Amino acid sequence: MIGKKMRGPRKLALVAGIAAVGLLALSACSSGQEVASGEQSGPKDGPLTIAFLQKQGDQQYFIDEADGAKAAAEELGDVTIKVVDLGTDSNKAITELDSVIAQGVDGIVIVVPDQQIGPQVIDAANAAGIPIMAADDVIKDASGAEAPFTGFDGTAMGTLVGEEAARLYTEAGWTAADTKVLSGSKQDLSVCEDRVDAASAAFADNITGDAPEVIEIGTDNSATDAQDQAGAVITANAGVKNWVVWGCNDENETGIVTALQNSGVAPANIAGVGLGAYLTCKDWAAGQESGNKSALFISGVEVGKAAITSMVALLRDGTELPPKTIANTEIVGPDTWEAAGVVCT
Repeated sequence: MIGKKMRGPRKLALVAGIAAVGLLALSACSSGQEVASGEQSGPKDGPLTIAFLQKQGDQQYFIDEADGAKAAAEELGDVTIKVVDLGTDSNKAITELDSVIAQGVDGIVIVVPDQQIGPQVIDAANAAGIPIMAADDVIKDASGAEAPFTGFDGTAMGTLVGEEAARLYTEAGWTAADTKVLSGSKQDLSVCEDRVDAASAAFADNITGDAPEVIEIGTDNSATDAQDQAGAVITANAGVKNWVVWGCNDENETGIVTALQNSGVAPANIAGVGLGAYLTCKDWAAGQESGNKSALFISGVEVGKAAITSMVALLRDGTELPPKTIANTEIVGPDTWEAAGVVCT
């Protein structure tokens, strides 16, 4: 689904203190609610098995996340991580959840393919007395209370992307008259909409004059679909000289940039800001001129480590799962991505 809308300047509070990748555990949920984690038998001695159920497990970010989980398990000792790729199938998510519950795992970390299954997922884990944590995408129970969460602040991420896009746009000397923005995301995923909405707001808030039109492109969050969906938009806007590009993830941004370049738009006329950096860095590593100018680096490794560390602390020491553990991020480019630790795929 492709839609268009204009974004005017809006005031958005700047999120400060976001530098090298790190993690900040927040002390309480904003709602003040807690999701029950079932009847626990208390701290456990001996070996632990934790299920790590992930959507789109073939994407580099989620591969990194699983690797981070395994690294934390090795450091903590006597912990086995059972990684399951759910793809984008919600039915498989429920089936695999039931399977790991039947196997008697000690804890569950899940990245759901669809946030709508949150109540069912939480209820099943609670009924089995197995603690559950959401990673990357927030899930809620039937009352609206969020499960403990490890991941990123979508609004903060989008703000940084929008600010970087505004910098590139301003330095290039482009105007609203000769520029349009392409924004790609999975539009039924709240974390995606948080990111692209914040990017749009921050972009408009950090440029002089009217903001260019923002064309929103609905995708399945894959590079292939982003490229395919962008093609029709580019054809319909053949007279546009300059393009600013961002998206929910690196797949969206690089897919759209590829579509633009394949249509004949020169890299100099594209200001793409990725979100992840693991795909945008390919052109930088190859020394190729590209419309992928910058990216927000997010570390799946650190999210995986944080989730397992918190889960093991609960299981072994009885330490309550932090309601929210937020990973920090930073903007990188052709000259800085390697020093920041980006794993280029």
